[in-house]
Amino acid sequence: MPQTEIQRRLGLPHPIIQGPFGGGLSTVALAAAVSNAGGLGSYGAHILEPDEIAPLVEALRAATDGSIALNLWVSDHDPGGDDFGAEAFDAVWPLFAPFFAEYGIDRPEPPNRYHPRYADQVEALLEARPDVFSFVFGIPDPAVLAACRQRGIQTLGAATTLAEAEALDAAGVDLILATGSEAGGHRPAFLEPAENNLIGTLPLTRQIASRLRRPVIAAGGIADRSGIEAALTLGAGAAQLGTAFLACNESGTHDAHRDILFSDRARHTALTRTYTGRLARGIPNRVMAEMDKRAGQLPPFPVQAWFLGHLKRAALAAGDEDFASLYAGQGAPLLKHRTVADLMSDLTLPSPQPALA
Repeated sequence: MPQTEIQRRLGLPHPIIQGPFGGGLSTVALAAAVSNAGGLGSYGAHILEPDEIAPLVEALRAATDGSIALNLWVSDHDPGGDDFGAEAFDAVWPLFAPFFAEYGIDRPEPPNRYHPRYADQVEALLEARPDVFSFVFGIPDPAVLAACRQRGIQTLGAATTLAEAEALDAAGVDLILATGSEAGGHRPAFLEPAENNLIGTLPLTRQIASRLRRPVIAAGGIADRSGIEAALTLGAGAAQLGTAFLACNESGTHDAHRDILFSDRARHTALTRTYTGRLARGIPNRVMAEMDKRAGQLPPFPVQAWFLGHLKRAALAAGDEDFASLYAGQGAPLLKHRTVADLMSDLTLPSPQPALA
């Protein structure tokens, strides 16, 4: 198959991009292994403080000669999440108190800030100069996009609708990610509420590829070579795989999550705001059952993520996954491989040719 425009721009032997994972699920080992195998390794950096970004890029550069991408969240809080004072904290604490008590956790002190500032992170990213700046939940301002062009950094923005793709195109973003509703993790909508933007990967990819001249990357529900080939047939220049790489030993998730991804439980996923306050797809467990029925009372992102972070760590330390964020896309039942080497080898084998009559 001839090289695509995305492969040429990014120097990729294969049209494969590893989805970036936030919340500590990305690792240097994972991103480097993908890049070393001919794909684009990505690192979700949205929870990092600005002074952690340059050392991260240095570590990635030391681990691979291939292209690397760093991902940030352009919107770092939802309404009410940026100035969540003591009174608001006191109002939501009773929702979480019984679960904290169950794990023997004292009431925590509110932090000065629940999430790093994107504006500070992006300045650090520009200085660190990854090959690709990928982003979700919005569009960087024109000065940031111009700075990327000046530094030779390719920009990659996520769209959940054709309208969002058109907005990215109008802003001059280099590459557009068509992220369908099948995808695991967060729904990175930015023009309308995420619940309104649940278009599937294949129709979304085709809509964007047929309307816009920007190179398109398909994401969502793709977990094997046939999925990649389907995306390329519909006009994508590459496919982004998330869950398939998350299941690999090199990722930063926990063994319980990996085992569940390879179990029959992965046949069913659901959309929820319980993990962070933003809509995401994962495998149902106790946190969904407990928090979804309190959905109207939950605090906004990133406050919800902060509370759940305490419970997740405590649950895993206690040997259960009741409050873990079990991110997974609808392609999870297709998973076969637990290492990047095995996965990339399978994804990049030539397609079998039909037998001659």
